[in-house]
Amino acid sequence: MGSVHSESNPLGQASEYKDQYDAGLLFPIDRQESWRAQGLDRSSASFFGEDIWNAYELSWLNERGKPMVAMAEFRIPAASPFLIESKSFKLYLNSFNQTRFASAAEVVQHLERDLSGAAGAAVQATLLDVEHAFSAPPQAVCIDELDVDIDSYQPDPSLLRCADGEFDGWLCSHLLKSNCPVTGQPDWGSLYIHYRGQRIDEAALLKYVISLRQHQDFHEQCVERTFMDLMTACQPEALTVYARYVRRGGLDINPMRSTDSAAVAVNFRLARQ
Repeated sequence: MGSVHSESNPLGQASEYKDQYDAGLLFPIDRQESWRAQGLDRSSASFFGEDIWNAYELSWLNERGKPMVAMAEFRIPAASPFLIESKSFKLYLNSFNQTRFASAAEVVQHLERDLSGAAGAAVQATLLDVEHAFSAPPQAVCIDELDVDIDSYQPDPSLLRCADGEFDGWLCSHLLKSNCPVTGQPDWGSLYIHYRGQRIDEAALLKYVISLRQHQDFHEQCVERTFMDLMTACQPEALTVYARYVRRGGLDINPMRSTDSAAVAVNFRLARQ
């Protein structure tokens, strides 16, 4: 079990880029860790979902030594006990570069076995052609043009409140930013929220999204925090929170959490991803 601040954590350290397959490069981190640090218990949270990772820098050699290249989609269940530290994920994928595999199916077999072992739950891997066309984003009302005064850049659930009326649809904001919990590097993203029930005050919601700006946590925990804060403050009948983060190191991370146990994240892509 990895810790964010463990000496074996590759995050923030100079790393040798291995080009021979090495599953041992993967570094799992207990999803409970950051919640425990805040005195909270993640297991008490009532949500479903998954984390979609897209890899844009995946290559290996065929049996004759010819390079093969693809993109890949990975779906990691939110119920898995571990998330995978992103730099270790990148180093692991790079270790395929000079390794020969008999087929693309063998590559997928290795990916699913290794990532499932690291996450502690079944991970689905799909290779995508480099000309693959991603889905379009959902039709959403963007709240970024609302005129708001901002004086808080740390998560503040007290900002959230309800408004008059009902709502059933998507909202989005492209002003999502949080920071890596170890290196402090910025993580940029877009937040998509689908809910049904009493209307959420959209100016208040925008202020809340911006309040994550200086918060240090992993992508997955930022989405879970937002989901739980919205459920507590506004109690919608149904809620889905889905972040599309900008790629870094050839990977983008896109966590989705929902009240719907059957919800499946649509793997769309925005221009800046």
